[in-house]
Amino acid sequence: MTQTIIVEGMTCEHCEQSVEEALEEVEGVTSATADRDAESATVEGSVEPDKLVTAVEDAGYDASV
Repeated sequence: MTQTIIVEGMTCEHCEQSVEEALEEVEGVTSATADRDAESATVEGSVEPDKLVTAVEDAGYDASV
């Protein structure tokens, strides 16, 4: 299952990498790709959207579904 969440606050490649790593640590996520220009992250896997938002917020970015 593919999900896209809104992620605000990414300003560089390192930010994208931090968001991807935070999302990939969530149980059920098989892959994650962040895009600072689109202000979003696309996630593959079976996981509740709220868990994705929490992971991104814990990494220091604003997120919503």
